[in-house]
Amino acid sequence: MRSVVVRVEVREPSPRLGELASAFLRLGLTAFGGPAAHIAMMENEFVSRRRWLTREDFLDLVGAASLIPGPSSSEVAIYIGQKMRGWLGLLIAGVCFILPAALIVSGIAWAYGRYGQLPKAVGVLYGIKPVIIAIVVQALWVLGQSAIKNRFLASLCITAIILNAAGVGVITVLFGAGIISALAKASAGRNKPSAVTLLVSVVSLSSARLYAAEATTAAVGLGRLFLVFLKVGAVQFGSGYVLLAFLRSDLVSRLHWMTEGQLLDAIAVGQFTPGPVFTTATFIGWVTCGPWGALIATIGIFLPAFILVSVSGPLIPRIRRSQIAGAFLDGVNVATVALMVVVSWFLGKATFVDVPTVVIAIVSFGCLVSFQINSAWLVLVGGLLGILIS
Repeated sequence: MRSVVVRVEVREPSPRLGELASAFLRLGLTAFGGPAAHIAMMENEFVSRRRWLTREDFLDLVGAASLIPGPSSSEVAIYIGQKMRGWLGLLIAGVCFILPAALIVSGIAWAYGRYGQLPKAVGVLYGIKPVIIAIVVQALWVLGQSAIKNRFLASLCITAIILNAAGVGVITVLFGAGIISALAKASAGRNKPSAVTLLVSVVSLSSARLYAAEATTAAVGLGRLFLVFLKVGAVQFGSGYVLLAFLRSDLVSRLHWMTEGQLLDAIAVGQFTPGPVFTTATFIGWVTCGPWGALIATIGIFLPAFILVSVSGPLIPRIRRSQIAGAFLDGVNVATVALMVVVSWFLGKATFVDVPTVVIAIVSFGCLVSFQINSAWLVLVGGLLGILIS
């Protein structure tokens, strides 16, 4: 008689609000490297170490965040807070993850306004980037094992990698993978495709139409600044590089509130500071309208994320209980892994410039796998090494 071993992931009790706040404040201070790295650090912190979530739960939250506009890593943080402690958890997790970056960026914006250039951060980034690659690769390995459940999903993941690497858009890859997976499930079970696929497609198309609507060219002001960033937060999918295209269209080409150079500086600040890349809005708000502008722009770009998560969060368990909708989410999950693979590849090409960067990445990966060291400490050590080496 053959024995069967079933692996069951155990979830710890929900954390106290203070624990939730502390965990996300620390992440907000140390989460460098963009959305893929932030999500990897959250997986390491809340799934592998604290066991607040199972990997399947975490993947569902990442998949849901990928389907709605806005800053994906911030939305994952807000989803986690909501799942752990409801409305209060939603607010605490989101604000604590965003606040450190917003304050740091405000300080940089003040210095930028005073001295006319950005502080030098090359040495810090030199050491941090290889650590970020190691964190992302480790998370990809773990998440991939949970997301890729069969050969069909494996082939869907490979196809998504190829298409995205060839230039197919993020939304097309995500929704395409979800719809194909749902249709395959419906075909196998002879069921009608779920209305979820239609709903998310309508939301996507409506967002595109909303962004296409041109606003009247006007002088910069707090009200108009809020509306511009509220629109961007409500309709923008993709990474910080996609954010550059959105902001350039509005702030440089149409409204003429910034120069090309100022916008590139703003994007650079969002990239080399910890926390969400969307704190680029904080920098732009300060440069155009001072401290109140920084506050208004930050609220504007992040507010849609809180609203969308609060509305969609309770629907995730229902979606997972439906076979067709669950298949749609499975497709989105493998596409999310595929997109992280592509991002990691291009990040790696830019990061591994010499032997020390490769060594830092390998040692960091070994520490994560063998000793389960908190990724925040690895990021801090990587930054110190970068300063010493460079």
